[in-house]
Amino acid sequence: MAAKANISRRAARYAVPAAVFGVAAGAIAMVPAFANSGGPDLPAVTAQQLLEKVAASDVQQLSGSAKITTDLGLPKLATGLLGGGGGIAGGSAAPEDKVAQLANGTHTFRVAADGPDRQKLTFLDGKDEYSLVHNGDDVWGYDSKSNEAFHEKAGKDAAPGAGKGGKDHKSADRLAASPQEMAQEVLKAAGPTTDISVGDTARVAGRDAYQLVLKPKANGSTVGSVKIAVDAGNGVPLRVQLLSTEGGKPIVDAGFTKVDFAKPAADTFAFTPPKGVKVTEGGPEGHGKGEGRGLKGLESIPGLDALTGAADGKGEVKVLGEGWASIARIETGSQKGLKDLENDKDAPKEAKQFLDALGDKVSGKFGEGRVFKTRLVNALITDDGKVYVGAVTKDALVKAADAHK
Repeated sequence: MAAKANISRRAARYAVPAAVFGVAAGAIAMVPAFANSGGPDLPAVTAQQLLEKVAASDVQQLSGSAKITTDLGLPKLATGLLGGGGGIAGGSAAPEDKVAQLANGTHTFRVAADGPDRQKLTFLDGKDEYSLVHNGDDVWGYDSKSNEAFHEKAGKDAAPGAGKGGKDHKSADRLAASPQEMAQEVLKAAGPTTDISVGDTARVAGRDAYQLVLKPKANGSTVGSVKIAVDAGNGVPLRVQLLSTEGGKPIVDAGFTKVDFAKPAADTFAFTPPKGVKVTEGGPEGHGKGEGRGLKGLESIPGLDALTGAADGKGEVKVLGEGWASIARIETGSQKGLKDLENDKDAPKEAKQFLDALGDKVSGKFGEGRVFKTRLVNALITDDGKVYVGAVTKDALVKAADAHK
């Protein structure tokens, strides 16, 4: 599978504002897709047999088109913080700007892969295109709208096994190459806290597929289930759907709309910057010379500064619980709380707007705070500067805060 591709591993970190989603955002950065109709008549299989089929799949080459639709129910202000200029090197060709946009709305792609050293993703939103190309030792990001490109070479001292010749592509790691990669990560993380079964069959991208259904065993998670459509012929995951405990349409629906498992043409992965394009060089020790954009205004919010970079991101993090119901407790060390911000007449407008966008006020043995709510990840920000965040319900956050105040 193209799951060995380097375009992927840490994409989730950039899919939503780090100040709110720190953990449990892994389900957001799944790459491309959608497609389904009818249920083909296929031989019965057990969940174990289907898991073995996925594990045995070794598809290295593919091309096609895909779509991802994400509906997190983000507040308008938070949606406005996604994407935009800045990125790793201050330019809009930087990969995480595009990854951030996957946290909201519908996006379409062309995708191609030829083993672990050659992948290409092309975003097709509107008339403009953004391409991320990994070809051997080179990674290119090109944005046609801004006429800018980002380039990065593999680091000579990268950890062994991190890419061709033991080299690592820091920027390529920020995008997922295919639904296979996401499905493998979900299955790897499932463990004993998950019930796994075989659901209805499906047609995805014109191919017959079984569906693995993963459900949390414990109560408290916002995730109702994860459905992974698996190609009945070669075991490649074709689609991933993340469903909410509250029902409604999927939180994330990602999968191929068209797929071909033949070897892509070699020139698919060739890239030369067009004449006049501004090129920003990245490097193994960092991501260009520019400053990251950060989250404008949020670094001024007491209790969130450690998560937005104002305190060098050194908040102490402790994971409570396990599996789907795990919660990250972040001790920011802030000397002020949300009430201080509420009463501060000189606080930045952006900070006030973010505070207003936060959800319900809550209280308990821990004291008082506010809950930032989405359909997937929720965060309790206490008045004394602690943050509890996870893919769990508001009640689960309050219970955790009471038990670990």
